[in-house]
Amino acid sequence: MDTTVPTFSLADLQEGRHQDEFRRCLAEKGVFYLTDSSLSEADQKSAKDVAIDFFEHGTAEQKRSVTSPVPTMRRGFTGLESESTAKITNAGSYTDYSMCYSMGTSDNIFPTADFERIWTQYFDRMYDASREVARQVLKATGTEPEGGTESFVNCEPLLRFRHFPEVPENRSSEEEPLRMAPHYDLSMVTLIQQTPCPNGFVSLQCEVGDTFVDLPAKTDAVLVFCGAVATLVTGGQVKAPRHHVAAPPRDKIVGSGRTSSVFFLRPNSDFSFSVPLAKESGFDVSLAGETATFKDWIEGNYVDLRNKEKA
Repeated sequence: MDTTVPTFSLADLQEGRHQDEFRRCLAEKGVFYLTDSSLSEADQKSAKDVAIDFFEHGTAEQKRSVTSPVPTMRRGFTGLESESTAKITNAGSYTDYSMCYSMGTSDNIFPTADFERIWTQYFDRMYDASREVARQVLKATGTEPEGGTESFVNCEPLLRFRHFPEVPENRSSEEEPLRMAPHYDLSMVTLIQQTPCPNGFVSLQCEVGDTFVDLPAKTDAVLVFCGAVATLVTGGQVKAPRHHVAAPPRDKIVGSGRTSSVFFLRPNSDFSFSVPLAKESGFDVSLAGETATFKDWIEGNYVDLRNKEKA
């Protein structure tokens, strides 16, 4: 299987071009680069700069004031190694070697008014772009969600800005191969604007065929992952690929820091899906019955995680 991750132009897709190639990519890979998305590096830079400034210069009290008291509430600041994708996915007990800031359409917490203004503008641009990408995925697969496409894409998205600092030696690839464990996204589509590691190391990798391939940052292009919701809403026509964040080897620790703005277009909590299809697709769903809602799935994952932490 060709493991090349293709690049599509959003303008071309909107004009109906390259539909066969796009459908094949959706079915076989579920990951692609996208140009002409209207998202610029300048958009990301403003949001990145204000977040990094807070990570580096915010006081402990300022960080506590914007840390959600509910660990499963993806809002505000999350400290270094405070999360573990490995635990959630049953891949181990190691932590995510990153810190994070998150926001959604409501219940947000910000350290300053300027931070809120910059992030809200960036969130809105990412939201617009992700909805248009989702429309193109639905169009290419001939899918009309229950309630209509526009109702489906006007949903409950989540923006998470992750900073992956240089790892210590005990988190180098020789000791702990990953900064974040393999996982698929619980989204319709996920848009990513990332900065490269200054030393050239490529940290983000995605499973294509039987191997994990590098996904470097590309100028003027965003990266798109199709998520599990895309698989479910299209009746299995779209692949939700697993991806992870690799740790650098000891000789590439210096200059291996990177950032990633990750926008999850997540459905409304009452989105209903086929439990058998979810299980057939390899998703970690412990729910019973023929159908369940997105809210059931998310809450079930958090309950499972709490049980693991108590064990």
